[in-house]
Amino acid sequence: MAEEDQGQEKTEQPTEKRINDAREKGQVPRSREFTTVIVLIASAVTLMFIGGNMINAVAEVMEKSFTLTRKELFDPVAILHHMVFSLETIAFDIGTFLAVTIVAALAAPASIGGWNFSSQAMAPKGERLSPLKGLKRMFGPQGLVELLKALGKFLLIGTISIIVLWSLRDRLLTLGLQEVDVAMSSLGDIVLWVFLIISASLMLIAAIDVPFQHWNHNRQLKMTKQELKDESKETEGNPEVKGRVRRLQVELSQQRMMQDVPDADVIITNPTHYAVALKYDQVGDGAPYVIAKGSDLIAQQIRLVADANDVPILSAPPLTRAIYFSTELGQEIPTGLYIAVAQVLAFVFQLRRYHNRGGNKPTLNTEDLPIPEEYRRD
Repeated sequence: MAEEDQGQEKTEQPTEKRINDAREKGQVPRSREFTTVIVLIASAVTLMFIGGNMINAVAEVMEKSFTLTRKELFDPVAILHHMVFSLETIAFDIGTFLAVTIVAALAAPASIGGWNFSSQAMAPKGERLSPLKGLKRMFGPQGLVELLKALGKFLLIGTISIIVLWSLRDRLLTLGLQEVDVAMSSLGDIVLWVFLIISASLMLIAAIDVPFQHWNHNRQLKMTKQELKDESKETEGNPEVKGRVRRLQVELSQQRMMQDVPDADVIITNPTHYAVALKYDQVGDGAPYVIAKGSDLIAQQIRLVADANDVPILSAPPLTRAIYFSTELGQEIPTGLYIAVAQVLAFVFQLRRYHNRGGNKPTLNTEDLPIPEEYRRD
């Protein structure tokens, strides 16, 4: 069967179970290009807002560090105070920058494939150390795509960098004529804006990579027709086994039903196609209910059991069909059939009294039983 599966094409879309199983193994669509772009842009934008404060804080810490005296360097208390001062000075700005970067690094992949933690993906696998597997990845379709993306990033970044630097050539050439502080500030602004523009340009690569990763993930999870059948058997059970279980359940139900037939008050028939066994608890306040019913062979078995146990059998085709199609096993008869069934039970009780005490033999015209039109079946 495995050999047959290998010869089949994966043409069927993955099922929900296959997708969930893949997630448990850590296989979800991910785009490293998109994550990289989001982290770079988030970092650049954060530096635009707090970059100046961060540089000033670092400069203040460095200035303070270079002015420490020899006595302070060998004084543990002074060194401790200097460390606390340094942390207080740079903690907020650098902490903000790191926090934004971490949030971007976590949110970017989650926006594509959702949050997912898989212990199976972290487990060591021998196939990852296989040189053949590594060569297959390098020279396979996935490796070719990665090579094309790398070339695309190289060409894109190179082109954008040349265009941006060429447009800023006059400003760059004038930096040497400015004061050092002013020149350094201007250079920082230039570097930051160039960094932001180049990072934003990588969105073009990410816009191509994200749909590709979704398509590739779906392609990898596609199934053969045989895999689809096997999964259906695994989740829903083998149809043959289910059929056999269903037949056994029907047989057991019929056996229990046949055991209840001797307790019936009357069996009404079609006369050959349908049979319904009714019982009425005269002590309780419930309506008559069905304890057995069946058609054809089952109806014949009901009649045979009833005849062997001296249960009255009455031919009442319209009423039999009405009860058979409107009432399930163990249910009380509908209110619309109360009068008709009451007449049948009264006739049966009178007939039983006639056999015990004698007298006038009761009669009943089953064709005249009142049956509402909504319960009639041909």
